[in-house]
Amino acid sequence: MGDMTTETTPEERELWRSFYLMRRQLELTLERRLQADAGISTADYEILIALFNSTSKRLRAGQIGDLIGWEKSRVSHQITRMEQRELVKREECGDDARGVWVVLSDDGNRAVLGAERDRRDATRQYFFDVLDDGEKDALLTISRKVLDTIKPPVCDEIGASQANV
Repeated sequence: MGDMTTETTPEERELWRSFYLMRRQLELTLERRLQADAGISTADYEILIALFNSTSKRLRAGQIGDLIGWEKSRVSHQITRMEQRELVKREECGDDARGVWVVLSDDGNRAVLGAERDRRDATRQYFFDVLDDGEKDALLTISRKVLDTIKPPVCDEIGASQANV
């Protein structure tokens, strides 16, 4: 497992700082571009893509939370905001009087399709095209090693598979 010391070297601190800044700035850049080009936030996008990828284009709020790794209250608040903008709608579950489906609306479908095209272009421009094949292979290996060490809950693994680019 390596050295168990808690001390970090200056090189390790620089590696972590650079990795953290790169990851944060990439997220911010993708967020700004999503807002500018598709008119939705990353939070909107995460819910829309979960609905879009479901076969029926509808999920219960709890299922959405499990897929994207959010607490139920956060999902509920975000869905309320999205419903006001007509990106999603709520429908009663026929088989459960207490249950509610969150359904992808036509506007939500258009938004996610537009966002998908731009997301692919943006990740290509800011990530894939910057790296050569060896760097991509190394980053994939590194990412898998870190995830294997963290052992994320199932919802995080599902959410990662939903991270379409």
